[in-house]
Amino acid sequence: MKPVRSWLCSTLLVIGASGSAASSNDVRDLRFFEGSTESVSTMKIVAQRPFVSRSVGRGKIQEDGSLQLVQQVTEAGRRSFDRHWSIHQVAPGRYAGTMSEANGPIAVEKVGDRYVLRFAMKGNLSVEEWITPDRGMLSARTKLTVRKFGFAVGHADGWIRQLDRT
Repeated sequence: MKPVRSWLCSTLLVIGASGSAASSNDVRDLRFFEGSTESVSTMKIVAQRPFVSRSVGRGKIQEDGSLQLVQQVTEAGRRSFDRHWSIHQVAPGRYAGTMSEANGPIAVEKVGDRYVLRFAMKGNLSVEEWITPDRGMLSARTKLTVRKFGFAVGHADGWIRQLDRT
């Protein structure tokens, strides 16, 4: 279960956009991660005590429209580490990319006003995270489920907020 513990549930609303294909909503959503963001979540893993995970991210939109995000993750009782994300739009409402702790690609889909993020991790773990931005696009709620062989072994609830856009 160590890989699950090191995964901070939230921090990513992986919403990337490829410049020319992006709609105005995609660009607005992508800008949420430009500059500094903070996320905090409480992770509950089977047979372990719940723990708080916090990250501070620094995001930049590249010339090609992709999002590059680095998060410094701090978890209670563990050393801090950096998490790297690279996300780009592949079709309207669909995004793909990489994350340093993922085992393979990340898929993101816009579903109504929410986003669902799916990816695999070492140890036969699969992660599904739902991100629901507030109407003002200043913060978002997150709900994450970790599964092993189809059974839920971890849950997290948290939030993401913008700190600045510089």
